[in-house]
Amino acid sequence: MADTAFGRMVPTDRLPLGNALRRAVARLEDDERLGTAARALRSVIARVELPSDARDVLSGTWLGHPLHPMLTDLPIGFWTSAWVLDLLGPRRHRDAARVLVGLGVVSALPAAATGASDWTDTTGRAQRVGVVHAAANTTALALYAASWIARRRGRHARGIALGMAGAAAATVGGYLGGHLTQALGVGIDAARVPDALASWTRAVDEQEVTGTPRRVDVDGVALVVFHHDGALVAMGAVCPHRGAPLEDALVVDGCLECPWHASRFRIGDGALIRGPAAMPLVPFEARVDDDGGVEVRRAVAR
Repeated sequence: MADTAFGRMVPTDRLPLGNALRRAVARLEDDERLGTAARALRSVIARVELPSDARDVLSGTWLGHPLHPMLTDLPIGFWTSAWVLDLLGPRRHRDAARVLVGLGVVSALPAAATGASDWTDTTGRAQRVGVVHAAANTTALALYAASWIARRRGRHARGIALGMAGAAAATVGGYLGGHLTQALGVGIDAARVPDALASWTRAVDEQEVTGTPRRVDVDGVALVVFHHDGALVAMGAVCPHRGAPLEDALVVDGCLECPWHASRFRIGDGALIRGPAAMPLVPFEARVDDDGGVEVRRAVAR
């Protein structure tokens, strides 16, 4: 067994830290106690009934890009800068560090709100890991808030110590956030790889295609193929919001409607018509070859 690091194949026995971290996170993924906690937390969040427009704002539908990852850069940047100043000169830079800690606390609030909104749409392993991700980030926020208060009261050594603890908690939260996207694929779609299905590739026999979306996996890319208004259609099979399977989607008003959260994507070009998704589907083309097979390729820009 080997992992890839910087383009090289590296034996896993030379990656003890990475292996240990993977085993620890795998235990989180399978821990049903976290599932119980997730259901309890979700029921609490669900009591805050937001209109669909507000959910779209938190998801980033209006921006065309998920909002939560962008907002997390602000508290991370502020807190990291304060951490550096605390190391370089706790006396000389104490005022600047205090301001940066406070800005991090303020900017963490909208990041937390968008994260909570996104987390309620996850399931299974992602939801369980998300609970710990949220707990780590909440701990970081509380520690940094306490650090700011201590600094304001002139207890600078205490403030620095609390800030260092907050940095440790934020690091755990950041690692788990990366795991959610890169390992568990939250918000990731293989169809978005730039060279995915760049040339015509056979997907399925034409006689197997009906008016109901059918999932096919072509060179690692999940697509749905179906007939609509007399045309042969190929579209991404994974909702870019939370990875819902679009073979279970409804065909409504010329759109595929996500079976989980009702985002709508226009049939043909994948344009986003309604959130909470923040991104459209990658468009594909489909045709029937001379042997009666359906071929697909990524749509060519015009």
